[in-house]
Amino acid sequence: MEPLSLHILGCGSAKPTLRHQPSSQILELRGKYYMIDCGEGVQTTMQRLGLGMLKIGHIFISHNHGDHVFGLPGLISTMALLGRTAQLHIHAPEEVEDFLNVVLKTYCEGMDYEVLFHPVRTREHYLIYEDRSTEVWSIPLNHRVPCAGFLFREKQALPHIRREMIEAFNIPVSQINNIKAGASWQTEDGTVIPHEKLTTPATPARSYAYCSDTRYSPKVAKMVQGVNLLYHEATFPHDMLVQAQKTMHTTALEAANVAKEANAGKLVIGHYSARIKDEQSMLKEAKSVFTNVILAQEGLKIDII
Repeated sequence: MEPLSLHILGCGSAKPTLRHQPSSQILELRGKYYMIDCGEGVQTTMQRLGLGMLKIGHIFISHNHGDHVFGLPGLISTMALLGRTAQLHIHAPEEVEDFLNVVLKTYCEGMDYEVLFHPVRTREHYLIYEDRSTEVWSIPLNHRVPCAGFLFREKQALPHIRREMIEAFNIPVSQINNIKAGASWQTEDGTVIPHEKLTTPATPARSYAYCSDTRYSPKVAKMVQGVNLLYHEATFPHDMLVQAQKTMHTTALEAANVAKEANAGKLVIGHYSARIKDEQSMLKEAKSVFTNVILAQEGLKIDII
């Protein structure tokens, strides 16, 4: 099974502090890096963690607030300095395109690579990107500006072929993929060996959902039902619910309710307000509803299994 890992680059909110940087993550799958949000400080954090910037092929931006986009100008420029030639794809609400165009025109003319913008419709839950191994779906969120989360789904692999069956029935290598795809095998004497006997079930596909900057919504849980790992913002503790509702954010308790309603495997909370000096009380609050919770921290790597 190929590694599927989440790297937390920043888990603070609008104001950078000495404890946390603004939102950014890297989802690593099959040697590819998918960046999710790009707040300030991503370049130094990536270097500190040994994550190569040129491995990023796609960047997914949730919304056009500075703590989620201000890292883009420097990152795009540095990629050019590193000799990038491959296209860079940015998926974001259409409001981000104006900001990106200013950055490219003012600071990035003459680069040897192309930056392609793909608008994301923030009111629809739909497939916004796929490649051979991954699908990415939008998750409509409820924030002060158009905002979308992202659901990454690994495509289901084929069943595993049983090596002892290959030897027992002298199955040629050329037929292995056909059998994985559902074919049976016929021996020289005409005996048909069914596909189910020749294979073992495929490793279950894994999934990750990113939900940052939103008011609590039970609709989110329905869209990420059964997700292996859920990152959900928890800007405030629940005793600051009025402030959370005023700024259209979520509390730790509400984030845990989403995880519970979604039957998620594990919950990671982050996007902490700069007012919060100790997140342990928020962790305790979330665990009162949903047991399998961890706190996001810069440099944290989570293997999704």
